Amino acid sequence: MRSALKLLAASLLLCGAGCRNQIMEDASDTVAQTYIPETPDYSQPAMWYEEKNDAANNGVDIFYIVATWEFDWKTKDSLVCHFADPVNTPQHCQDMGIEIKKVAEYMGKGNNYYAPYYRHISLDSWTENEDTINNRYFSVAFKDIQQSFNYFLKEKNNGRPFILAGFSQGAKSVVELIKTMPDSVANRMVAAYVMGYKVTNADTMACHNLKPAKGADDTGVTICYNSVSDVKYIKPVLSASNIFCINPVNWKCDATAATIADSITVTLSPEHQVLVVKGFDGSAYPPILNMINVGDYHGAEPYLYQDFIEKNITTRIEAYKKQQ
Repeated sequence: MRSALKLLAASLLLCGAGCRNQIMEDASDTVAQTYIPETPDYSQPAMWYEEKNDAANNGVDIFYIVATWEFDWKTKDSLVCHFADPVNTPQHCQDMGIEIKKVAEYMGKGNNYYAPYYRHISLDSWTENEDTINNRYFSVAFKDIQQSFNYFLKEKNNGRPFILAGFSQGAKSVVELIKTMPDSVANRMVAAYVMGYKVTNADTMACHNLKPAKGADDTGVTICYNSVSDVKYIKPVLSASNIFCINPVNWKCDATAATIADSITVTLSPEHQVLVVKGFDGSAYPPILNMINVGDYHGAEPYLYQDFIEKNITTRIEAYKKQQ
């Protein structure tokens, strides 16, 4: 049943040294022993999804970080694993590839598109408290993201301007990458798209390169949004204490309503810094662990606004190149 739920969620949600057999103590259960999968080697092509669509050199590089796809699982030795295993479990890469390829359809047009497979923390992990989430995330998942991004900069990017983008856990990684990014690299960042996650005051205090988008064509900024049917459905782990939000339909930061296909209304709540969406049938995105897609439209974040984001990527690239 859990396997079937994962596959259903996947199809609809679109939501150092190797560490073989490494055992660690889990912050949420100090007696439980858990398995950490082998560290990916990002010099290996199998650890990447790539599209080279910028032969004319008119675009930029897109570095996309995929969301959460795996539930907790057990090894043959019955050790619990809270992470995806891209090195030794091909199905995990296939799962991540569903979202990565769908996003590439609109972000990768005219751009070179790169997405690493990584040991993201599990869906079950997101039901824990934020201390546990962060312990698992920073000890494993974010290390992969840092290593893959550094490899991207050194071996793939060749000094080109780039866009960071991510959804959910991937959006968290976008925020964290910017916080570790030197100015010499940040100066080449056209924009960052944080879809379905938050930017907090603490984040901005830790990093001067986290700057909110204020319109459709500012550059070096972070585009951030979360979508709910009502503010009462705000998920603290995803969007509470968020201080960045822009409406990706009209690119305004106030409560001016925008419309999609004459039937869906998107209005930014300045008080809560989230998007309130009316007229959208979110039934295609089933509830996951009774946490996401319950009054919120988390699973739809990369797709509901994709036409507007696709156009906006071109707008921001043009604005960036005019400044050079």
